[in-house]
Amino acid sequence: MLKPIRYNICLAMMSIMLFIACEEQHEHTAPAIRARDSVAVMTSYGVNTLISDSGVAKYRIVTEEWEINTNLQPSRWLFNKGVFLEQFDEKFHVQAYIQCDTAYYYDQMRLWELRSRVRILTKDGLRFASEQLFWDEGKHELYSNVFSKLITPDRTLQGSYFRSDEQMTKYFISNTKGSFAKDDFEGGDNGPNDANMTDSARRAQDSIAKYQHPIATPQRRNTSIPLMH
Repeated sequence: MLKPIRYNICLAMMSIMLFIACEEQHEHTAPAIRARDSVAVMTSYGVNTLISDSGVAKYRIVTEEWEINTNLQPSRWLFNKGVFLEQFDEKFHVQAYIQCDTAYYYDQMRLWELRSRVRILTKDGLRFASEQLFWDEGKHELYSNVFSKLITPDRTLQGSYFRSDEQMTKYFISNTKGSFAKDDFEGGDNGPNDANMTDSARRAQDSIAKYQHPIATPQRRNTSIPLMH
């Protein structure tokens, strides 16, 4: 009689231990090596290509590395190793050369963000330098909220805020400092009254003036811009 009782007790204890062992087992899942939103959809190297809009070439991109990531919010193109751009008009004439150390293009917003050693050289000889610049393709304007320097063929301007049209023919700089050509004060195109204008008045005039120049024949292409020091 004792044997069946002992057998039943042992069987019950084994069942309890097996149940406890099963209860203590947990599934361990390793975390993802990279978050989903950090994975690029496409990465290209050694890029030299034209970007078109409605069949019209807008600009040429030259870059060592081009990453497209639509998982980020907002989605964007990333140029973490620098980029060189040639900007064209509707007739495929070069309007400007643009380069920087880092760039992001928010494709859904049609907005460029250029960072670190941003340099622009236009067909009219205007040079621009800053550490940050935004290019809004929808509004057809450029702007910067950091210190910027603008050099035209006859004057130099610098300030803490910059805004311009895409062609950089109409521009505004606030909190400006500048140097001007001697002709601005001694018998320029506006006659004797030109010499009586104050520096601040001339800066204001310069910020809204639209300079007309003949279209220059672009010279073939050097992928570097003469940088300003």
